[in-house]
Amino acid sequence: MTPTLDDLGWPRRTERLLIRPARADDGGVVFSYRSLPEVGRWLTALPTDREEYVQAFGQRLDSTLVIEREHVVVGDLMVTVQNAWSQAEVAGEAIGTQAELGWCIAPAHKGQGYATEAVRELIVIAFDLGVRRIEAVCFADNRASWRVMDKVGLRREGYFVQESLHRDGTWHDGISYALLQQEWREGLAR
Repeated sequence: MTPTLDDLGWPRRTERLLIRPARADDGGVVFSYRSLPEVGRWLTALPTDREEYVQAFGQRLDSTLVIEREHVVVGDLMVTVQNAWSQAEVAGEAIGTQAELGWCIAPAHKGQGYATEAVRELIVIAFDLGVRRIEAVCFADNRASWRVMDKVGLRREGYFVQESLHRDGTWHDGISYALLQQEWREGLAR
């Protein structure tokens, strides 16, 4: 059976941060920064209704973590275990073998390296879940996000021209990154 976030040891500590599973009562704090236009411009959905967001947040607790610095929530992380694409004859072997990662840092806490520090630990968490591959994507214009991916050692795999329709009605380029567990382990051995 594939491990879940509930099966891992919590909280996780980095040099400056504490990472823990999100609780339903974190929804309001997360809404407070995710609903800001400068943050929401990079998100899949821009939350506008606090009550609706908090309710939906409570439904995503199985894949959401929060980042704390000195007991203050400074951001959130997402790790979603997925099935890899496979041919039908081997589909059972592809179940739960990869994960998508995501992150968001509150603007008041940007520029301090928290995203890089937290995503490094998120990679460890994802591989602790037993996946063999992790992926992350962003708009190409979201320089801060893809720079984090570069810093933590993910490999840029694709640059896609005008593949994402933004809520402002314009088409944007996208970037995808990935890392295999084997590559990550070999990097630790160096």
